[in-house]
Amino acid sequence: MSHAARTIMLVDDHAVVREGYRAMLQKQPGLCVVAEASDGVEAYRLYKETGPDLVIMDLSMPGIGGIEAIRRLRQWDRRAKILVFTMHQNAAFAVQAIRAGASGYVTKTSPPETLVHAVMDALSGKIAISPDIDHELALSHLAGETKAADLLTAREFEVLRMLLAENTTEEIAAALHLSPKTVANLHSLIKDKLGVGTDIELVRLALRQGILTQIDLGER
Repeated sequence: MSHAARTIMLVDDHAVVREGYRAMLQKQPGLCVVAEASDGVEAYRLYKETGPDLVIMDLSMPGIGGIEAIRRLRQWDRRAKILVFTMHQNAAFAVQAIRAGASGYVTKTSPPETLVHAVMDALSGKIAISPDIDHELALSHLAGETKAADLLTAREFEVLRMLLAENTTEEIAAALHLSPKTVANLHSLIKDKLGVGTDIELVRLALRQGILTQIDLGER
């Protein structure tokens, strides 16, 4: 008699992307996609309802990003297994995701079998990192400048990400359930920790460290 299928929730704001990897995962023996969410808030609600064995989570979504969503899910359930599946090919995001409680980090440019292997690893309790990110992590340790990922908490990194995406203090406060004063304090603390005095310097540092790319700036 076969074992019960391992259940998966997909979290990505693009329905077409969810459809693609739902189809791929459902083909794997013993895997079953039981829920789909398009943002972090919906993911939190559906996780409580369905209790999946694994969450596959994008990082860039409307409202709260993936890192904050991981933090909240792990706060609610310390045993939650979450695999990040994202376009962000940057060591800083991988460090922050794993610090927030992710079980692995795979980039969307990886071959499909990399995601499948990572899913199996994450389900069996291992940390799963795609080879390109493994390489990025190794390189980041060789670079001289202290990385934002090493200095900031998951909450501070999420505030930084939202500031770089040009969210206002009020928008960040509403998304993260904080007071505008707390967000303003975090904004100052982030600049202090990173040794920058202005928002322009913050953007320059984010560009240097690959947290923000010229592509992101072009999309504004």
